[in-house]
Amino acid sequence: MTEILAMVAMLLGGLTFFLYGMNVMSGGLEQMAGGGLERVMNKVTSNDFVGFFLGSGITVAIQSSSAFTVMLVGLVNSGILDFSNTFGMIMGSNVGTTLTAWILSLTGIGEGNFWLTLLQPMTFAPILAFCGIMVKMFSRSVKKQYLGLIFIGFAILMFGMDLMSASMESVRSLQGFDTFLSTLKSPLVALLVSTVFTGVIQSSAATIGIVQALALSGGITWQMAIPLVLGANIGTCVTALISAFGTNKNAKRVVVMHFSVNVIGSVLCMVIMYIMKAFDISILAAEISMVGVATVHTLFNTINTIILLPIKKLLIKLCVLIIPDKDEKQHTVFLDERIFNNKPLAIAECRRLSNEMAEHTRDSLKKSFSLLKNYDDSVVMYIRKQENLIDKYEDRLGTYLVHISKGTLDENLSHNVARMLHSIGDLERMGDHALNICKVAEEIHSKAISFSPEAVSELTVITNAVIEIVDMTLDSFINDDQEIAAKVEPLEQVIDKLKKQLKAMHIQRLQTGECTIEMGFVFTDLLTNYERISDHCSNIAVYTMQLPTDKLDAHKYLNKIKSSVTGDFLDNYNMYEAKYSIK
Repeated sequence: MTEILAMVAMLLGGLTFFLYGMNVMSGGLEQMAGGGLERVMNKVTSNDFVGFFLGSGITVAIQSSSAFTVMLVGLVNSGILDFSNTFGMIMGSNVGTTLTAWILSLTGIGEGNFWLTLLQPMTFAPILAFCGIMVKMFSRSVKKQYLGLIFIGFAILMFGMDLMSASMESVRSLQGFDTFLSTLKSPLVALLVSTVFTGVIQSSAATIGIVQALALSGGITWQMAIPLVLGANIGTCVTALISAFGTNKNAKRVVVMHFSVNVIGSVLCMVIMYIMKAFDISILAAEISMVGVATVHTLFNTINTIILLPIKKLLIKLCVLIIPDKDEKQHTVFLDERIFNNKPLAIAECRRLSNEMAEHTRDSLKKSFSLLKNYDDSVVMYIRKQENLIDKYEDRLGTYLVHISKGTLDENLSHNVARMLHSIGDLERMGDHALNICKVAEEIHSKAISFSPEAVSELTVITNAVIEIVDMTLDSFINDDQEIAAKVEPLEQVIDKLKKQLKAMHIQRLQTGECTIEMGFVFTDLLTNYERISDHCSNIAVYTMQLPTDKLDAHKYLNKIKSSVTGDFLDNYNMYEAKYSIK
């Protein structure tokens, strides 16, 4: 009994180290890839071959088909990817995940040969672990620290594999083990056991690793190994299945697609194996090696892709049939929490959404300016809807960014998160001012207020200045253009001066009776909103100009600029002062 407990403990310990090492290694790989994953995935077209190689490449990079499928669920749920374009990526992911089995199969080579022994992972894994911890402790480069994590994760993974292999070697001597193996001679039982086990531990790589450990210890045949590999492919769908709860119909269809391709492929493979068994093909009864397990894993997923690719449209129809269309509220925002584990990807998506928010703000502001000349009730309704949408962006993005910022981020990602958190607040306030201008336009229209020719001319000048500062600010924000951002503050200073000048001229008209008190309130409200819009533009531009720096401090940065009004700043100020002078 003690011997059994020791072997079980060794197997569980090995599995624990294997899964933890896989997690550490894939985390390091994801961080090194950064937002590049998102940029590449967004370039995917309906070309399934492109999707296949992309899916396999990213899965090789992050070493987890389950994590990749969960990522797909999140991206489809967010509306970033189209469901119909995920087929190739899912098939590619299934092939990409087989790399782990090939790495593990190196354990079985090289006995008695010095040079081949050097190729064994357990030979160089300790060296990688040492290099990894040295890099992690002493390197100042964030990228190199992630590389260190990859080395450490791989070494832990291989240590876990070694423990599992050792436990399998010992378990052969246990009474009853042969009986257990005999149950696996039934392909259906082996398939079911593997599916359930993989579903519980949520790692097909770990299941394949155990099958390879069994193969290394001897006694497992091709007839037993094939269903175990097939079951691992089906069981790994459980992770994506769990992640699909609470998603929209298209995200659920991704999971159905993932499950369908593995089940259909497994059924076909099982039918072929039973036919071979009926003809008493001798290879099925032969013992399989670790390389043989890796070969079965790769061949199954590759041939499955070739078979199913021509019937992609039928599979999509099947998914739609299983998850039918329903009246579903379109969610406007936006980022799915299933991609939070990949922080560079999540931050890149937040960046994309903050750019969308900036464009909505620009659109709202320009339409509000147009109402001052041409009032239109439909435009008023549009601006109100836009303001609500901008509020949702600010609320959701703020929540996302705070969530993402929890934990460890490298300096560059942390700075980008802080910049977005600051900027979305200013964008939201600009949206509020667009609504304020809309209300002013409503008042002008309802009360039939008309400004004097002088006031109209003055408002045209400052309106044009505000339109330009909005365009410059949002263009620099979206494109990370520091050169354009540097021109915002000089124009903001000119707008401040214009506001004071126009206010003084307005008071003068009030005193001479050229303007009424009521018109004066409307005029002042417009000037106040214009000034505050330019203030928020200034803040956003300052955050863009501080991209290379460690900390965001708008007030300190602005004070520094204002205290040294020379060079480019002064040239730009003089240029804008001349451009927007009141004649």
